[in-house]
Amino acid sequence: METIIRICKNAEDMADSFILQLISWVNETTEDTFHLALSGGKTPSLLFSLMAEKYANEIPWQKIHFWWGDERMVAPDDPVSNFGVANKLLLSKIKLPQSQIHRIRGEADPTEELKRYALEIENLVPMINNWPVFNLIMLGLGDDGHTASIFPDQMQLLESHNITGIAFHPVTRQQRITLTGKVLNNAKRVAFLISGISKANIFNKIIRYSENSSIYPASHIHPKGELFWFGDEESLKGNKRNTMK
Repeated sequence: METIIRICKNAEDMADSFILQLISWVNETTEDTFHLALSGGKTPSLLFSLMAEKYANEIPWQKIHFWWGDERMVAPDDPVSNFGVANKLLLSKIKLPQSQIHRIRGEADPTEELKRYALEIENLVPMINNWPVFNLIMLGLGDDGHTASIFPDQMQLLESHNITGIAFHPVTRQQRITLTGKVLNNAKRVAFLISGISKANIFNKIIRYSENSSIYPASHIHPKGELFWFGDEESLKGNKRNTMK
């Protein structure tokens, strides 16, 4: 695994850097489709807006299939829906066939949706050794070290033999569906997008393999391909732009 850190001046600079890299990756692929799993949280909101406006004419939309790394079990018009945010800021503003949008149905029965979403992935995303291979999975980093909806008290999802799993927020107990660790680590590329000083401490522990860093789910993300960290100066404080093996 190759780890690449991209340090940017601020959140907008980070979003620009990521989008330009995304455009390059999509254009480079020799496949007809580029399977991209989006993340939730606050950081992607600016990213989605820039994709829909500043870069609308540069992104090869016809290749990209949109998926989600996790979703809260709420209706798509709920303010906390990951799909809802992406749809409002990005998908509703571009001409994209519904066949290229693969959302987790947060309004559905979790047990049934868990199976349906996994089957849709199996049917459409290329598989290697019975695991899907996404071209790119976007991830965020929680202050507790969680990523997707894999929380520190639910580490079993990292080793699950299923494509999808049911997770619960450790405080609110809100139910979610998430891609599991083996799926995340089977991706061609994984890109963490982080911003703000609150991420600096946890990022440094993970990237330097500090003692007890293994308690953080994000520290277990080691994709077979490349691992990217895109962050602003505050979140990546104390680090230099570099590449590590």
